[in-house]
Amino acid sequence: MSQKTAVPEEMTREEIANRLHDLAEEFESGGEVVARTGNKTVELEPTDDVGYELTVRERGSILRGNRESITIRMDWKPDRERTE
Repeated sequence: MSQKTAVPEEMTREEIANRLHDLAEEFESGGEVVARTGNKTVELEPTDDVGYELTVRERGSILRGNRESITIRMDWKPDRERTE
């Protein structure tokens, strides 16, 4: 089963920092990670080793102007013993 939840939102820089800080604290706890997106809460169980990718894009367009973006990706295979 594959399920993806994505809710695009506009936030201030401070709100984004708070959201990322909350997520970092979840990872630091060493247990279950509760991820909040929109009005949905998802409980995840990351392993000790997590794949991490940070992508930064800078685009320039005469018609659309300049645009910058950051994408953070983290992935892992849940440990069956921990999820059962």
